[in-house]
Amino acid sequence: MEFTARQLAEVLNGTVDGNPDATVSTFAKIEHGKPGALSFYANPKYEQYVYTSRSSILLVNADFVPAHAVQPTLVRVPDAYAALARLLKYVSESRRKYRRHRGRCRIAWSARLGARVWVGDFVTIGKRCRIGDCTRICDNVTIGEGTVIGKNCIIYPGVHIFPGMVIGDRVILHAGCIIGDDGFGNAKRPDGSWQKIEHVGNVIIGNDVEIGSNTTIDKAPMESTIIEDGVRIDNLCQIAHNVVVGKNTAMAAMVGVAGSTKIGANCLLAGQVGVVGHLDIADDTVIGAQSGVTRSIRKPGERVFGTPAIPLRTYLKAYARFKQSGEE
Repeated sequence: MEFTARQLAEVLNGTVDGNPDATVSTFAKIEHGKPGALSFYANPKYEQYVYTSRSSILLVNADFVPAHAVQPTLVRVPDAYAALARLLKYVSESRRKYRRHRGRCRIAWSARLGARVWVGDFVTIGKRCRIGDCTRICDNVTIGEGTVIGKNCIIYPGVHIFPGMVIGDRVILHAGCIIGDDGFGNAKRPDGSWQKIEHVGNVIIGNDVEIGSNTTIDKAPMESTIIEDGVRIDNLCQIAHNVVVGKNTAMAAMVGVAGSTKIGANCLLAGQVGVVGHLDIADDTVIGAQSGVTRSIRKPGERVFGTPAIPLRTYLKAYARFKQSGEE
């Protein structure tokens, strides 16, 4: 990767303030800037580093007015953070190599792979699978028979996809995640032992979804567990059977959602949130870190916190009284 400030401005629809021939070949945080590196400035709390950074080029918002002299060449763009995301995606895609497959993988004769599919070592692709164009399947991935995967997906090493799953276009599955394992279903026998409930449903994942490392999404006993378009799920999350996660909802690490809960669109679940089963969570709900949700949230846009989770304003008032009582 090597760009001049002029090239960056053309690619990112920006303007150059400084030397248009300044060249970069790597990325660096603004506080770790060095010659030949590209950094960006978008958060005001980092402004001090603008004046000390040694990076060759600095991406900044178009309306940024420096208070002191700046050493790097500035490339001004409408939104520095969004521009950096576009540039990183461009660099990542330009590094990808495509191949049909290596000899050290096992692909069923009845599987159908699209154009420019990349298949790594020790991959198993089962009978009647369908893999879309330009999808990348890394080493040690298992894809069960009858699974359908769309175009331009990235399946990182060690992912296990059980039979009959449906995965949309431009999906990213990070290392070690499991799609379609059995849900945790057991029935109590009269003698106190447990009878396993077999799960014969599947998981349906929409387009533009990203699922983090070592996250598990369980298949349904009947019908489907559904992850709708645009969802972002972090590492080490557990999505149980028959859960529905609405469009563009995001979950931070170690969230657990119990069976048959329906989460609306555009929700935010912070780290270590727990949601019990058979609830309905309205659109645009925000749930604070380590909260335990035990009741349905019916009002869209609600912000909740605590265990059991209650409206944030109520929680803050109660917490203020709790602190006062402890000081007496």
